[in-house]
Amino acid sequence: MLHRKFGAKCIRALHGPRDNEATRPCPVDSSGRHSQVANAFAWLALVICSAPATAQSILTLEEAERQALGEEPGRTALLAQADALREQSVVAGQLPDPQLRFGIANFPIEAGGFSTEPMTQGQLSIRQAFPPGKTRALGTQQYEQRATEFSRIADARSRDVRTAVQHAWLDALYWQAAHEIVSDARPYFSDHVAVTRSLYGVGRKDQQDVLQAELELSRLDDRLLEINQQQMRAKARLSEWVQGVSSQRVGEGLPSWIQLPALEILIEGLDDHPRLMAADAVIDASDTGISLAEQQYKPGWAIDLGYGYRDGLLANGDSRSDFMSVMVTVDVPLFKANRQDRAVAAARKERRAARETREQLHRELQARLRAEYARWQDLSRQVELYERAILPQADERAKAALTAYQSDASDFDDVVRSQVDALDVRVQQVRLRIERAKSYSVLANLGTG
Repeated sequence: MLHRKFGAKCIRALHGPRDNEATRPCPVDSSGRHSQVANAFAWLALVICSAPATAQSILTLEEAERQALGEEPGRTALLAQADALREQSVVAGQLPDPQLRFGIANFPIEAGGFSTEPMTQGQLSIRQAFPPGKTRALGTQQYEQRATEFSRIADARSRDVRTAVQHAWLDALYWQAAHEIVSDARPYFSDHVAVTRSLYGVGRKDQQDVLQAELELSRLDDRLLEINQQQMRAKARLSEWVQGVSSQRVGEGLPSWIQLPALEILIEGLDDHPRLMAADAVIDASDTGISLAEQQYKPGWAIDLGYGYRDGLLANGDSRSDFMSVMVTVDVPLFKANRQDRAVAAARKERRAARETREQLHRELQARLRAEYARWQDLSRQVELYERAILPQADERAKAALTAYQSDASDFDDVVRSQVDALDVRVQQVRLRIERAKSYSVLANLGTG
């Protein structure tokens, strides 16, 4: 049957050639009873088998992923945020800047000048504060943990981008393959119209057959228009990640994504998913936040070192001595109920919220993993059923309908409908294989990276 040749090139790319495809002849009516039909079928076979392919650059999936992940803005922004937090971690570990104070003390207002009163002096002092307990070390640790959170979110973003690119590429591949399958079928339906008109002209067929053949050809053209629209939309979605895709062909074959680990292994590997690792970093930062809040029970302190310059003379004629002063300031955390206690309680609630969020995320990812694994198994069974039974059965039905028509045991409508059904089966088989590949992509994002 000629319809076995429909889309042979793209079908071979999607699931490999059939064992006898290279040598199987295109059958015609050897009896000569309907020589016009047979000659048209033979001519169509020659056209399909010898038509050259248009040279066009090919976009492989690996190249699409490379371009998408090269300078992906979302991931770059997250990594920049992580770098900013690492810079903040260095800042958090430093002592506060010292404070310099200068001025005049005890200057007489009503009379006299700088040297009149013995306590009048020009003062210069420096103050250095020291945060309580291990505040600086814990602050550094918390910023580093937050930087780890954003780094893991960036890793998750890379997975999501890779999955999005894979889905867009696979959609473009499907519509490209569908276009080739239907385009390769069009000459066959067009030839049906020509042959039916010829037979109608010699009185062998009635006008209804001609109209039916023309209707099916028009439907096929409408289907091609819809496929062209979908193909452009798929490439437009892919262009979000890859430049210049509109002028490229998508790779000729599906990736070899067939085998998967057992579901239990994938579930065990969920703890290594970057989103859960980011949630773990949030919990770690919350634990550090509790320790930071607890440091406020300890006193902070500061030291002041001052110098006082005096002018003028003592009663005995000696110069007045300058002053040196040292002061230590200590925080006294007496009112803890509405300050330190509240801060620690708030930090503990934040830790609980972080743990519950992590648990909710783990359940969500596990549920998605189980559902997608079941979908992948169902799609694999459907693909196997199509290849083992449905596709051969559709081919045999189309062959039987044509044989019956050539023997005047069936009408033209049965031939056309059987060919349309066989075409639909081939397109659906490609769709199932594409959907199974997309399912594998989701599972790789969730479980294996």
